[in-house]
Amino acid sequence: MPPDHAVTARLRRHPGPRHLPAGAGAAATADGLTLGALPDEVVQDVDDLLTKLRFLEIKTAQWRGGVWEDRVTGVHWLLVAGLAKGEHQDHDDFYMRVRRENDVGGLHRWLPTSEDQRLLRQETAARFLTAWELAVQRQMLDALREIQSGGSTRIDIPHPRSDEGRLARLTLIVTPVREPGYEADEIELEVVPLAAYAGSSLSWQLTVRALISLSPPEQGWDRCKNSYTNIAEPGAWTICVAELEKIVTAHELAESEPGRHSHYTHREHLAGNTIEGHAVRALCGAFFVPTQNHERLPLWPPCQERFVELAD
Repeated sequence: MPPDHAVTARLRRHPGPRHLPAGAGAAATADGLTLGALPDEVVQDVDDLLTKLRFLEIKTAQWRGGVWEDRVTGVHWLLVAGLAKGEHQDHDDFYMRVRRENDVGGLHRWLPTSEDQRLLRQETAARFLTAWELAVQRQMLDALREIQSGGSTRIDIPHPRSDEGRLARLTLIVTPVREPGYEADEIELEVVPLAAYAGSSLSWQLTVRALISLSPPEQGWDRCKNSYTNIAEPGAWTICVAELEKIVTAHELAESEPGRHSHYTHREHLAGNTIEGHAVRALCGAFFVPTQNHERLPLWPPCQERFVELAD
C-alpha cells in the first residue's frame, strides 16, 4: 500500500444501509460530510487493489471505507465499509472483501440503485427546506425583536431556491392596548405571497413556520384572508423573543403544538386535506390542519354555538 497521505473529500450521506461507522471523525457541513485532515483519518486512492471501479479509501483506526464518485452528479457514495483484520488475510478483512468482489466482477452490485438516487434527491430537498425554514425562523426573531414593545415591520422571504427570488412579503404589527379593564399586546401577521405562489403548499409552509415561530400552536391564531391575529398579555412578546433566541441559537426549529379542541368544518375535501397537510376553515373562523382524532378532543365552544345556529 502506498504511504498514507491526507486529503479532504466531501461526502454526501449514503441514503442506503451503508453509513460511516461511529467514531469516524466526520463533521457535518452544509455540503455533506468532511473527512480527512486528522492524523488517524486518511482519504486516498485504493490503487494497490487494481479495482475495476475507482475507489477512495477512508481510514480511521481499524475502520476502512470505499467511496465511489458519480462523475455525472459529483456525488460521493460510501459503497462498502469494514475492518482491516488479520493483516489482510482474514476472510472478513475489508481489503479481502473488496478483492473478492473485484475478481468476480461484482463491484458494480454495490453501485447506488435508482431507489438510492431517489432517496438522495428526497433527502437533499428536505435538507434545503430545513435550512430555509431555519432562515425564516431567524427572520421572524429579528422582526419580533425589533417591534416587541410595539410597532410594525416588513420581512421579505426568499424562495428556498435562491434563483427564484422572493417568495412572499410579511408584515408584522404589535399593538399595545392599555384601556380600563383591558390590557393586552395584540399581534397581526400578514402573509402576501407573490402571485405565482399564492395558494401553493410552499406559501402555506411559510405561513405555518412563521406562526409557530411567533406563538404556537398555529391553530390558536385567528385568520381573515391573508392576515393572522393573536392576543397576549402585556410583555408576552418580549418573553417570546427570549424563548425564540434559544431555539435559533441551538439551530433547531420551533415545534408545532397540537390543537387542544375539535372544530366543525365542511366535510368536502377533508380527507384530501388531511393527507396533503392543507388547512381547513372551521365554523368559528379558525384555520387548522386536520391531523388529530377529533373524538379525543373537547369541542371548541364558539364552533358549537355556530353549529347550533345553523341547525336553528
